[in-house]
Amino acid sequence: MRRTMSTLAIVAILTAQQAQAQAPLNCLTPEERSAVEVASLRSELMVLATGCHRDDSYNAFIRKYQADLMGNEKDMGEVFKRKFGKRAQQEHDRFTTDLANGESSAGMHLGSDFCDRNGMIFTEVMALRGPSELPAYAAGKDLVPATLDICPEPKTPAGRKPAAAPAKKHPA
Repeated sequence: MRRTMSTLAIVAILTAQQAQAQAPLNCLTPEERSAVEVASLRSELMVLATGCHRDDSYNAFIRKYQADLMGNEKDMGEVFKRKFGKRAQQEHDRFTTDLANGESSAGMHLGSDFCDRNGMIFTEVMALRGPSELPAYAAGKDLVPATLDICPEPKTPAGRKPAAAPAKKHPA
């Protein structure tokens, strides 16, 4: 009985952690979420290339998936246009910078283990059979930090209440 309760508690904790990890992407369609995950993978590989002197590996990744990565960048632009309107480019740039900074920070916490622990990603991604496997691979890596939120809360101008529904007129 205790073993069953412990197992249920572990499953509940893991489920809550997974839901929390996906929270920054809750407002996105599955296609948009996939675009963000692939962009996060690309950013992770860029950080690895820079920090671990794996430029050749990164360049091989870019060459292999170039057409798909260009399409992904276009998809990311559309996500930010839909979410942020006129501020799309500014928010996209902020997201890209915050993503790379978050990955670099995680690398600094790992210290000298960072390259050894994460360098296998290059081998794995290059072993994929083709571009169609890239989105599922990126999703499985869970690379989008929970601190990155591209699902902004609707904002109203300071000091103004949200518009109320018009009052119904009653016949006289």
